[in-house]
Amino acid sequence: MRRLRPWALVPVLGALLAAGSGSPSRSYPHSALLDGAAAYLLRWGRRGSALAFRLEVRTRGYVGFGLSASGGMASADIVVGGVEGGQPYLQDYFTDENRVLKKDPQQDYHLEYAMENSTHTILAFSRELHTCDTNDKSITESTVRVIWAYHHKDMGEAGQNYHGSNRGTKSLRLLNPEKAEVSSASLSYFDLTNKDVPIPDKDTTYWCQMFKIPVQHEKHHVTKVEPLIQKGHENLVHHILLYQCSSNLNDSVLDYGHECYHPNMPDSFFTCETVIFAWAIGGEGFTYPPHVGLSIGTAADPQFVLMEVHYDNPSYTEGLIDNSGLRLFYTPVLRKYDAGVIEAGLWVSLFHNIPPGMPEFVSEGHCTLECLEEALGAERPSGIHVFAVLLHAHLAGRAIRMRHFRNGKEQKLLAYDDEFDFNFQEFQYLEEERTILPGDNLITECHYSTVDRIRMTWGGLSTRNEMCLSYLLYYPRINLTRCASIPDIMEQLQFIGVKEIYRPSPKQYKNLSFMDAMNKFKWSRSEGLSYNELVLKLPVNVRCSKTDNAEWSFQGMTALPPEIERPYKTEQVICSSSSCLSCSLFVALLLFVHITASTIGNIGSFVQ
Repeated sequence: MRRLRPWALVPVLGALLAAGSGSPSRSYPHSALLDGAAAYLLRWGRRGSALAFRLEVRTRGYVGFGLSASGGMASADIVVGGVEGGQPYLQDYFTDENRVLKKDPQQDYHLEYAMENSTHTILAFSRELHTCDTNDKSITESTVRVIWAYHHKDMGEAGQNYHGSNRGTKSLRLLNPEKAEVSSASLSYFDLTNKDVPIPDKDTTYWCQMFKIPVQHEKHHVTKVEPLIQKGHENLVHHILLYQCSSNLNDSVLDYGHECYHPNMPDSFFTCETVIFAWAIGGEGFTYPPHVGLSIGTAADPQFVLMEVHYDNPSYTEGLIDNSGLRLFYTPVLRKYDAGVIEAGLWVSLFHNIPPGMPEFVSEGHCTLECLEEALGAERPSGIHVFAVLLHAHLAGRAIRMRHFRNGKEQKLLAYDDEFDFNFQEFQYLEEERTILPGDNLITECHYSTVDRIRMTWGGLSTRNEMCLSYLLYYPRINLTRCASIPDIMEQLQFIGVKEIYRPSPKQYKNLSFMDAMNKFKWSRSEGLSYNELVLKLPVNVRCSKTDNAEWSFQGMTALPPEIERPYKTEQVICSSSSCLSCSLFVALLLFVHITASTIGNIGSFVQ
């Protein structure tokens, strides 16, 4: 056993001692295992304008951690640390576009604690969200692609040791607000899971299965929903939607599942239009706020539900059998409000289309003031309160924003993800609940890239098609389930030269379908930009739906996109230089080491 040196266990700032040695769950409210072998655990939490990290890694060598726009090593913001010879080290690095690792002249990661024992290295450090350093990546509410690596040797033993296979990437939302966790150990639950569903050897399958909610005759609240994804199928199950169905159904609909959106789909499935929960790939369990729950057990609540599972099988693998689904925890202890879900954005159809070869193309789905005026005016004039949002697109999606307008003035973004990752889609908890009033406008704004495509991308169900949707979790529940739009088709055809839909002109479009005609048009980047400007100004057909397939009176009518008199001005980002902080850290460090050196002998077991 070798003696622990004073530097081998160092909480750098006395005020932050709890971050290193206290309860990790209190100091770091968020955590994620970054690898499949459970060797690399990340914990983190926000501290004002900074983010604190704690890495617990099964190695006695170096530990690497970083932020990357692409999930790879190119142009990444990286920190490397460990404990070598009883002395801790932590260095701020960056990589260029050629993945060359370079020491950052401005050191913005600050070590707070370092420990090494016979199996693990633990590092605790912090960094400002915005650092003024062009080599650093700002941390925002968008998805962050975290990269990680470790090695059994330290950095100084043989230079920059290559980590080999001990590396990876994981998408996270580092600034998700802290949420009050509800212990599910004492809660009752029921599972809605598929039973041995055969997955066809095709790229996209939507499977629908009807279930009966087992809790009847007395009101309860669902307080938490967890995905139950069959092991090994984490990339196969892309998303799960849970719909409320007609209360007039009976148990005969429970006998079997069927492929959704199929010509032979059972009629009972068409009665299921109201989304009550949504989960997407990469997401974890969802916990409702303490004052809100999903109501079950009364006549107004879902008795029969349809679970729609989207299977993504791009490699056409044969013989797959799936048993994935959802687990719902519920309680008889009622919350103050019932939760509802509104699906907003672009109605999924061919009228949503994106030209090929476009580095950026913007689509907008409108939840119009006419729909919100009618629905909220009739049911909740004082407004509804949104507490979480799920933003949804497919493979071409690059960024999504939920914009909010009131009386011609744009409000702060309701939700956004400027680093959208198709493989990581989950509900974003809002830091502050947002009120939606009658007469407000909501726009789901989706940014796409089709530079690697040679044909049109169409709105549709396949992951190779596109969607532009937002799911808003709110309270109190009202009778509004969908608030969406469809752009006008005729103006799209006129752009490529078709004057009349039944008398195509020019002649090269004769006898062609809408899809074939749009694909035949010779799209250039400039034509794509002009087309984008056009579709953003087009009148839209309004979708304004109630439960049980009913509609508000404005359903099917035409509306114009809102005139934005006062666009929202984003708040200026205030970045923090590390230079002054480093001075105070050094002074505090000297003081702490003096105190620690005299007492450290009692904890020699940390380093063997």
